[in-house]
Amino acid sequence: MALDKFGIAKRIAQELKDGMYINLGIGIPTLVANYIPVGISVMLQSENGMLGMGPYPIEEEIDADLINAGKETVTILKGGAFFDSAESFGMIRAGKVDLTVLGAMEVSEKGDIANWKIPGKMVKGMGGAMDLVASARNIIVAMQHTNPKGESKLLPVCSLPLTGVRCVKKIVTDLAVVDVTNKGFRLIERAPGVTVEEIISKTLGTLIVDGDVPEMKF
Repeated sequence: MALDKFGIAKRIAQELKDGMYINLGIGIPTLVANYIPVGISVMLQSENGMLGMGPYPIEEEIDADLINAGKETVTILKGGAFFDSAESFGMIRAGKVDLTVLGAMEVSEKGDIANWKIPGKMVKGMGGAMDLVASARNIIVAMQHTNPKGESKLLPVCSLPLTGVRCVKKIVTDLAVVDVTNKGFRLIERAPGVTVEEIISKTLGTLIVDGDVPEMKF
């Protein structure tokens, strides 16, 4: 079975390492905060001016003044800090973020990412993704493997306006975990019950399959 958005977030959480400073993008990436592995300590940063975000609040913890970049209510951990967005982007541009997790509309086999605009559709602004992909030390994309029309989102070349070039290192979709290499996408893991053949059929870009591909473990 293909993963739902919570499964994607849970698998990405396995990539977190103790001591990391992490930025979580809008959408599926924000869910990663609820699945941080036991025994590690990470600092979650939001470009609207928070450092030390915790998981989503339960009802009695909701504070309308505590929101992430996606305008969702969040919690703040002990020792967390607040600052203006200019200082937040200063942190990002100075390379202080170890990992950013972003959604995407398309990713190319060279690691290009398109996630901010569809031509002809209303867009409020490009947000902080361009700074993040240019400055973060590692970039993981969280997305569906195909768009609503069933077309692959893992492409030889992106058709939409680019957010960043040759920057994505890993992709976690509802079907697979894929590394971006200098030879194309490399299939690392598959979702439980999903076959390699299905992943190949839904990947338009070059996909390298070496031997048996294990299922994701949760």
